[in-house]
Amino acid sequence: MKAIVYNQNLPATDPLSLYDTELPTPTPGENDLLIAVKAVSVNPVDTKIRRNVDTEGQPRVLGWDAAGVVVSVGSAVTGFQAGDKVWYAGAIDKPGSNSEFQLVDQRIVSHKPKSLSFSEAAALPLTAITAWELLFDRLELHDQNTKNKSLLVIGAAGGVGSVLLQLARQKTQLKVIGTASRAQSADWVKSLGADLVLDHRKPMAAQLKELGLEVDYVISLTHTDRHFNDILELIKPQGKLALIDDPEPIDVRQLKRKSVSLHWELMFTRSLYQTEDMNAQQQLLQQVADMVDAGQLKTTLSADFGNINAENLRRAHQLIESQKTIGKLVLSGFSTT
Repeated sequence: MKAIVYNQNLPATDPLSLYDTELPTPTPGENDLLIAVKAVSVNPVDTKIRRNVDTEGQPRVLGWDAAGVVVSVGSAVTGFQAGDKVWYAGAIDKPGSNSEFQLVDQRIVSHKPKSLSFSEAAALPLTAITAWELLFDRLELHDQNTKNKSLLVIGAAGGVGSVLLQLARQKTQLKVIGTASRAQSADWVKSLGADLVLDHRKPMAAQLKELGLEVDYVISLTHTDRHFNDILELIKPQGKLALIDDPEPIDVRQLKRKSVSLHWELMFTRSLYQTEDMNAQQQLLQQVADMVDAGQLKTTLSADFGNINAENLRRAHQLIESQKTIGKLVLSGFSTT
């Protein structure tokens, strides 16, 4: 099968940073689906691993967002059969989606939204899982406990923020405040349901004070270390802070004075540790698919980079690393020409 891999840590501008190759088509284990990949999207995790994780010279397939068609199923699989159209993010300790075929555990796969194309669907799984787990598993922000409460989402224009804003609007009563740094990204954040938009290049606590606002919850999606002192000032006593990035060291002892709790989210935790509730990701993906088909959520696809091949993936990695993306970058269909 065709695949795009890396085997050394190189800049995305280097032709060898990601290259086209052929790999054996895998055979499903008892809980696996063998999926023909039709479309993928690119996430910051792809670029971080390409730059930093040593493969010891062995080719590694990246990619943790895809939509495709089930080709065959393992002996213990239920609820899926050949021909089903599915979407998923996969597991970080398994080969990724930048290949013609991929094995994925049935517990982290669901049927894709009927109303979306493969490309539109591929933009959502990883970010939808992350956003859902942040809101409902980590911060426990269910509808009944969010009335008269407020949420600040730092870095709201990116992939996770683009889904999180929509979920918060549809499934909570929160006053949602997003941040952005450019007029284009601010417009995007507003279009996805934010009540207010702040500029995170300027002190956010001062901007909130001018508006007469404090926030109960903060979700920091980027540069938490840069914004940490600001967060300490603007968050209410007994508030909750959640983050997904890998900040430079922050002094969490400073959260004590306000009794602020800290929550970290990694959407790969359930699959990495084979947790008892691993199938929660299948369930939440199916709920997201149902919401999409009901017109409550929309795809966050912002750019189509063409066929799934090394050249186009390198271009996508470069744009991700520029930290100027809005929404999600998607590729579809395999071509090595």
